[in-house]
Amino acid sequence: MSTFKTMDNNFAKKAFWKKDWVNFLVNLIGILIIVPLAPFICRFIPPLLVGDFNFDIVVSLLIAILVVRVFIWLLKPMILPLFALSIVFFLYEQKKGTFTIKDTIRSYKFLVLQNFGIKEKKATDILNLRPAMFENIQSRTARVVQSKMNYHDSLVRNFAIVHSLDYFKEYKPKYGNLARYFSLFKYINQNFNYVSDPSKDEYYATARETITNGFGGDCDDHSILMANCMSDIGAKCRLVVVENHMYPELYIGSKQDFLVAQQAVIQMFSNYQISGIYYHENEGEYWINLDYTARYPGGPYMNDKVKLVIDL
Repeated sequence: MSTFKTMDNNFAKKAFWKKDWVNFLVNLIGILIIVPLAPFICRFIPPLLVGDFNFDIVVSLLIAILVVRVFIWLLKPMILPLFALSIVFFLYEQKKGTFTIKDTIRSYKFLVLQNFGIKEKKATDILNLRPAMFENIQSRTARVVQSKMNYHDSLVRNFAIVHSLDYFKEYKPKYGNLARYFSLFKYINQNFNYVSDPSKDEYYATARETITNGFGGDCDDHSILMANCMSDIGAKCRLVVVENHMYPELYIGSKQDFLVAQQAVIQMFSNYQISGIYYHENEGEYWINLDYTARYPGGPYMNDKVKLVIDL
C-alpha cells in the first residue's frame, strides 16, 4: 500500500508542477501580448485628460489586459495560437512601418514624458500681457505681408495637401487635423533653406515663389509659406514680428486643446529632445511656435522682443 501511496504522491507532485509551469507560461505569453497591444489600441482612443494627467495609454493598457485575460479564461488552450498570430500581425505591421517596436517603446516613454517630464513654457513677453498693443496696426510690414497671402493659389494648396499626408497618418484617428498640420510642418521644416534678402532691401516672397525656387528664403518668406500652407488645409495662423525676426504661430484653442496638442507633439516628434512646449496665451487662447528654428511644433522661441502681430 505504501508503494501505491508514494506513486500517487509523486504523480500528484508532477501534475502540480506541470500545472504550475503551464500557468506561468500562459501568463508570460499574456504579458508579451499585452505590452505591444496596449499602444496599438491607444491609437484608436481619443485623448483622455483629467486635469493635466493623460490616461490614454493607461486605459489602453487596462483594455489590453482585460481582452487577454478574458481570452485566456475562455480559450486557454488557444493562447499559443493567439501568441503566434500576434507575432505574425506585429511583424506585418513592422514591415509596413505603421507600428514598429520603436513605436511601442515611444508610447510608454510618452506616458512618462506627458505626465511627469514635460513642463509648459509660457512666454513672458508683452504679447501675453497686453496683446491689444499689437492689434490692428496698419503698418507697411503688415500690409505688405498680408498682400502676399493667397488662399486661392492651386499650386500652394495642392502642395499643402500633398505634404499634409506625408507623415503621421496613423495618428489621424486620435488627433484629427493636428496630424495633418504637424505633417506639413515637418516637411517644410526639414526642407526649408535659409537665404538672406538683398543687403539693401527687404523682399517678401509669396508661398508660390518659395515653393518654386526650391524652398529658399529668409524668416519672413518661411513664415508666409508656413502660414499660407497651413491656412490652405484649415489651420488658423498668425505672424509674429520680433526684433530682427519673424515667425508663424498656430492657433490651438483652449487649455484643454493645448494639452491635447502637447500630447500629440510628444508622440509624433519623439525623436527630438523635447524639454517643453512654448506658446503664447491670452484670455484662454493658445498659440504655439512654428518657426524654422524650432525642430518641432512648440519649440523654443528665438527671442521675446515682440514688435508686431499680423493677423491673417
